[in-house]
Amino acid sequence: MIKYLKNLFRPFVSKGFISWTHKARAILACITYGFPARKLKVVGVTGTNGKTTTCNLIASILDKAGYKVGLATTINFKVGKKDWPNITRMTTISPFLLQKLLREMVKEGCHWAVIETTSHAISQFRNWGVHYNAAVLTNITPEHLDYHKNMEEYRDTKMKLFEKASIAILNTDDRSYKLFNQSLKTKQLSYGIYEKADIVAKKILHEAEGSLFTVVTNDGQYPVNLGLTGEFNISNALAAISFAISQNIPMEVTTRALEKITNIPGRMEKIVEDQDYTIIIDYAHTPDAFEKIYKTLRPAVKGKIIHVFGACGDRDKTKRPIMGAQAGRNADYIILTNEDPYTEDPKSIIAQIASGVSRGTSQKDNKKKGENFFIIMDRREAIDKALSLAKKDDLVLITGKGAEKCMVVGDEKIAWSDKDVVKGLLLERGIYRKEN
Repeated sequence: MIKYLKNLFRPFVSKGFISWTHKARAILACITYGFPARKLKVVGVTGTNGKTTTCNLIASILDKAGYKVGLATTINFKVGKKDWPNITRMTTISPFLLQKLLREMVKEGCHWAVIETTSHAISQFRNWGVHYNAAVLTNITPEHLDYHKNMEEYRDTKMKLFEKASIAILNTDDRSYKLFNQSLKTKQLSYGIYEKADIVAKKILHEAEGSLFTVVTNDGQYPVNLGLTGEFNISNALAAISFAISQNIPMEVTTRALEKITNIPGRMEKIVEDQDYTIIIDYAHTPDAFEKIYKTLRPAVKGKIIHVFGACGDRDKTKRPIMGAQAGRNADYIILTNEDPYTEDPKSIIAQIASGVSRGTSQKDNKKKGENFFIIMDRREAIDKALSLAKKDDLVLITGKGAEKCMVVGDEKIAWSDKDVVKGLLLERGIYRKEN
């Protein structure tokens, strides 16, 4: 046994003791819980944006197809009929927690485990001992460059997920597609909106409450009435549809499952009370996510966009001014606020975002502090300010936290929910659905 462990770890010792200990923990976790993934079929979803939504779409399709499903994402866990929120603040949980969860899935008789899988998790071997029957890529855009040295390392880390998967499901619209396609020897299935692919969305009609489109496959064309807004959600749906096709799940089952979903917590989630303006909470926290959310919302908003956001501390600092510039270009009002500062100075984080705001604005639509640009460190006060500015047909957009249930300040986790705060502030204003 000792000789086996030495041979297993020898390649990693040269990379440093930390890498060695990460893998040691993962192996010990698998041994402790009896390698439960061997008794499950596993699909892993990775990418910069869209992972959580895609995982939930896949789980819903598998449910509809009659499989018992386990699920682990940034926002939620599920084992059969039991589901609960993820309050760990980890997308892919630690090896011991993951193996314990997989063991619970096996005990419950689950057929499939759907696991949101991050580059951090792959790099740190949190998913060691898990064979992926299918691996799905949503997209790769700049993120986590505080952890990975550069985009190439970030991309290559994600590619490791696909190298031993039974099938790789890839997005032809993503700039990384060509490299993945050429590098992987794994069986592949592709999807896309703009580029040639095995599964394509055509005849797209965007509506306020979702999208209508036609899925074109080798076997025919199928209409889909998706209750999630935005082109990026069409792409997420295509990823889930491609997975279903790879597992021979009938399209009729797949489309029925997708059409039942009208909301993913904290992902373009509308807060609907008796207000005459729109409130949306979303997890968007990268430049790419900002670009996509503005592209979706700007044409649909009759009034003003009032955007409340910040940036996470102790993470990639290079994206902060870019996000500020995007807001400066697209939002009518900007309210910068606190957002998980961790051990970093919150005022420094906000200053870095603010430095980009003026770059994104034209002279005609300049952002002036105290008029259409505010810095309010207290997040509750910032949201309250946004609601006070909102008029009929406006949009209050609150991003960065999504469905999270706490905020990290220093080493302390403080109970926090954007959704609960919004609902509480509306109630204070006497705004609520009368039937509630």
